[in-house]
Amino acid sequence: MLGNNGQLNRKNMTRSNRHLIFEMTVIFLAAATLGIAWNRTLLFNAWTGEGPAGEAQPRGNVPLPLGLMQVKELYDRHEATFVDARDNKAFATRHISGAMSLPAGDLAARLPRFRTQATPAATLVVYCNGYDCHDSRELGTRLLENGYRTVYVFEGGFPEWRDAGYPTAGEGQ
Repeated sequence: MLGNNGQLNRKNMTRSNRHLIFEMTVIFLAAATLGIAWNRTLLFNAWTGEGPAGEAQPRGNVPLPLGLMQVKELYDRHEATFVDARDNKAFATRHISGAMSLPAGDLAARLPRFRTQATPAATLVVYCNGYDCHDSRELGTRLLENGYRTVYVFEGGFPEWRDAGYPTAGEGQ
């Protein structure tokens, strides 16, 4: 008799396990369908490479922040113009190799000449003296207001670049 009871219990457990798996599958499919339906526009935009407003960079005066690895990749691929927002003395002492000097306080006076070197279609990476320095964000915002479309702020700035051992230039070499 014990043998029959053991077989019966196994059959009941197998039936119970199948029922449990079926219920879990139904719940999962229902949740996935609801999630896809609820977020269809967001998912479509992500699939097509568009952002929420149909663009990779938000409109307005918000330069996007970049980290050291992203900045180095743009540098190595020559895909961006580097802009030093620090004052002339700091730039002359040492700066990222190939960077252009455009102190945040001198934008109005230097913008016409800057436009001849970097068109509004150029990708710009603006930096200053690191996380405590706000000149790069201010300059990036003002460049966006003046028609530049793709402006990034390298938040770690020159100190992070220098400490990583990446190429620099200037009198203080």
